[in-house]
Amino acid sequence: MKQYDYLIVGSGLYGATFAYLARHKGKKCLVVDRRSHSGGNVYCENVEGINVHKYGAHIFHTNNKKVWNFVNSIVEFNRYTNSPIARYKDKLFNLPFNMNTFHEIWPDVYTPLQAEARIDEQKKAALEKMKVDGVEIPRNLEEQALILIGEDIYHALIEGYTEKQWGRHCSELPPFIIKRLPVRLVFDNNYFNALYQGIPIGGYNKLIDGLLDGVDVRLNCDYLMHRGELNELAEKVVYTGALDEFFDFSEGKLQYRTVRFETEILEEPNYQGNAVVNYTDRNVPYTRVIEHKHFEHFGQTVYDIPRTVVSKEFSMEWKPGMEPYYPVNDETNVALYGRYRDRANLIPYMQFGGRLADYAYYDMDRIIENVFTLFNI
Repeated sequence: MKQYDYLIVGSGLYGATFAYLARHKGKKCLVVDRRSHSGGNVYCENVEGINVHKYGAHIFHTNNKKVWNFVNSIVEFNRYTNSPIARYKDKLFNLPFNMNTFHEIWPDVYTPLQAEARIDEQKKAALEKMKVDGVEIPRNLEEQALILIGEDIYHALIEGYTEKQWGRHCSELPPFIIKRLPVRLVFDNNYFNALYQGIPIGGYNKLIDGLLDGVDVRLNCDYLMHRGELNELAEKVVYTGALDEFFDFSEGKLQYRTVRFETEILEEPNYQGNAVVNYTDRNVPYTRVIEHKHFEHFGQTVYDIPRTVVSKEFSMEWKPGMEPYYPVNDETNVALYGRYRDRANLIPYMQFGGRLADYAYYDMDRIIENVFTLFNI
């Protein structure tokens, strides 16, 4: 008999949820993480009494009541509602695209019928241009966006931001990236169309600490450097890291986009009045600015803390040694991932899961749902 039932590689949301559910089924788990802290990318660093989302903003949202009740059984969530603002040149626009946005773009538009007519007019022009080019189905993100929302909104709020995010012109990006573009003919600035939404009261560390309560955890422990001796400790291994790295990049490196953060403390209590402001002008080098205190302090309570913490986000190509954020799911990378996955499926004592192992961008509720499936919940 080995010392543990499960060795779990990675203490992010997938690994921590797996450890919690396994422990409650009487299994003994060891969680290892190469970082000096648990929590993966949801980790928060307390600065000036503010929970700073160290690896980028994480906003929990779900339509799954089972998932919502589960996370709230660990730590109570607040009522934060994601209502980002877009800044283009010297103007501000509400997101997602809704009646507020349409009036801001077209000041003579006041009603849903007027907005729909303006959008349809521009969509028709985009479709006609595609027909002239002999195209019936959008070939790229630019064409997809133009037939969904028209040129005015595309050029102001989509084009520059998307090109900064992906490092490529919109005409070089696949159309599926923007197929779910939210367009609402109501005055509703709630970005997520989800029944439940919020941030853990006290930050995401409270959630991770609750999930890992009673579980053995080793930090500053690199599994890939010590996999032989660590594998001997457990009957099964749950691996949540990058799949290409697990196989020593033997088939080649999967591509990602990554994010660099410039975080600073400002000598003022309220910098931008909102947690998230996107900068859609391509001439602004960063994609968005996060003011962290607005995730947990609302209304006048933002002034209870005299300083504020903001993070500027710069999107760039991933290189080894950087944190991989967004998979580049083009045909080449999907095929490469498939070869790695085929090899992974042949290892009987290994379980692979999470955003890196699956080479997928997941919302947090989906991560928990995937673990629930393993435990037949």
